[in-house]
Amino acid sequence: MLNVTVLVSGGGTNLQALLDAQSRGEIKGGRIHCVISSRPDAYALQRARNAGIDTEIIIRKDYATAEEYDKALVQLLKKHNTDLIVLAGFMTIIGKSVVEAYPNRIINVHPALIPSFCGKGYYGLRVHQAVLDAGVKVTGATVHFVNEVCDGGPILLQKAVEVQPDDTPETLQRRVMEQAEWRLLPRAVSLFCQGKIQVQNGKAMIKE
Repeated sequence: MLNVTVLVSGGGTNLQALLDAQSRGEIKGGRIHCVISSRPDAYALQRARNAGIDTEIIIRKDYATAEEYDKALVQLLKKHNTDLIVLAGFMTIIGKSVVEAYPNRIINVHPALIPSFCGKGYYGLRVHQAVLDAGVKVTGATVHFVNEVCDGGPILLQKAVEVQPDDTPETLQRRVMEQAEWRLLPRAVSLFCQGKIQVQNGKAMIKE
């Protein structure tokens, strides 16, 4: 049984999707073992506590340098015997040392179809505003491994979501979460914990 640590910063809707999937028995071979927040007031912490899951708080401004912060984060992850890290709305940038400590063991969900609308500066409602500004008819979500390149790691799963003519960034964000993010993330975690994901030549291969 692999230990999954979820990193959060806000409300924790993606965390809740994972918790709900776990309670339904949909995450095979692993369990959400710990939730680490970059903010002490994140509601995601309450979601974790409600589910009886250990929580930790690590705040970037408490550390003089990014390197010190990354070192402390890795220590926390090791303290909880973390096998897989899930970034679920974690708004603090993790550095190279964290990625190197957990190669192909950190996954992130991005609210667009990578390689479109991704990279530095594309997060939260900014992504959905960019989608609407571009006038594309289809967007979606992507779950990918994290590497040193922002949104550049091997893609695990993607799901398309239609853009409606009267969408606002807020309505589009909600639809992408409901139709894509909340479905893809638990599935990706389950596939990883069952050992069904392999990375070859920079591409993720899934063996169902």
